[in-house]
Amino acid sequence: MKLAIFKGFGFGLTSGVITTLGMIIGLYTTTESKYVVISGILSIAIADSVSDALGMHLSEESDTTKSSKHIWIATLFTFLSKFIITVSFIVPVLLFNLNLAILISIIWGIFLVSIYSFKIAIERGENPYKAVFEHLLIMSIVLTIVYFTGKTLSMIE
Repeated sequence: MKLAIFKGFGFGLTSGVITTLGMIIGLYTTTESKYVVISGILSIAIADSVSDALGMHLSEESDTTKSSKHIWIATLFTFLSKFIITVSFIVPVLLFNLNLAILISIIWGIFLVSIYSFKIAIERGENPYKAVFEHLLIMSIVLTIVYFTGKTLSMIE
């Protein structure tokens, strides 16, 4: 069951951070509205958490060696981790001006992905710094693309 928990948690955490930060940055660069950003976070927390959990469920069901209990635990932990991680990004948006909230959110996302990547790499006997660098690089590329896409779209307006 430990594998099901780690699999679901890791998927939910990573998806929660990258999807939520991508959406926050995209909405910020196009609207600069706190309410729109919060609405986007809540939408992802609900719809995307269910979507990711169902995706994990179907993926695990395709492996005929997995028990029903394993499948449901992975599904549940995917949903819970995605939902909780996503909702955690509302806190800085509520407490700070949007510019600072975006910076805090990015730092929070980097922290979460780094800690989880480090832990998994250690458990796998791999270089944890290489794993953290690799995962943060991928995250940075995605967020940079989203930022410039949002900037480009806001200029078209």
